[in-house]
Amino acid sequence: MSELCIATRGSKLALWQAEYIRAELGAREPELRIELLVLKTQGDRVLDRALSEIGGKGLFTKEIEDALLDGRAQVAVHSMKDLPAHGPAGLEVAAVPGRADPRDALLLAPGFQHLLAAADGAPSASALLGLLPSGARVGTSSLRRVCQLRRLRPDLTIVPLRGNVDTRLRKLQAGELDAAVLAAAGLKRLGLGEHIAACFATGEMLPACGQGALAVQCRADDARTRERLGQLADAATAIATTAERAFSLRLGGSCQTPLGGHARLLAPGAAAGATGQLHLEGLVGSVDGVRVLRGERTGPPDDAEGLGIALAEQLLAAGAGEILR
Repeated sequence: MSELCIATRGSKLALWQAEYIRAELGAREPELRIELLVLKTQGDRVLDRALSEIGGKGLFTKEIEDALLDGRAQVAVHSMKDLPAHGPAGLEVAAVPGRADPRDALLLAPGFQHLLAAADGAPSASALLGLLPSGARVGTSSLRRVCQLRRLRPDLTIVPLRGNVDTRLRKLQAGELDAAVLAAAGLKRLGLGEHIAACFATGEMLPACGQGALAVQCRADDARTRERLGQLADAATAIATTAERAFSLRLGGSCQTPLGGHARLLAPGAAAGATGQLHLEGLVGSVDGVRVLRGERTGPPDDAEGLGIALAEQLLAAGAGEILR
């Protein structure tokens, strides 16, 4: 009986993700014995400050990657949006499985559920946001979301919101907030989709680069594990996230940067001459939402990295560098 160890964070969502990969591997190799190594990262330990105050990318990955490098684990499972574009030497992302919903979700406190009935039909998230009273308290842990929320509703009160999904939901249910914005993928993966009032269209709020996708990592010299993980790869998700991560890397994206990006493969006939093309949207903004630069480009999927760099250069030419400084 073969053995494999997967390193993961200990939150419910991280454990769901690790268990998902364990199940997928087990379905292909029923005789494979797979264990989990649960670790606490710096991002898990420091909960009294915003992510932008305690560091950039790597807050939720370093301790897990260390376990790969020192041999305690053979596989690591990360949320793609948490993974730095350049990891430690000797490690590689061996698989990017199919992506879940990449959008941001708006959640309403019990005292504001009536807004769903007040809105006509199936309201958009931006429409519901528009019905909140001036000064309403909206919780989020992301500067990217802060920027776009302030762009949409500069009169709202943005409240820092850290902790795992359960902690954030408890604060919302307790009335400490009037609304909150969380990743739709995490809520749906945990079976908590009923808390979503509406999801923001990407045109309303651009997601984080890699949001909704998983990155399954191993040592570069571990050919057997790379082969195993390769069975889990989804080509379309890998292409899209390659473009998004190239865009973020060129702009120096981190937890201290209000930056978003989302790519998707266009279906045949989706746009004139766009059959088989990759479409990428990107955003850079100031935290106060006053300055926001958005752009989009379409190009061949086999040059996803080049497409991401080209869009970043387009925004830099439009003044993104000044915002980022």
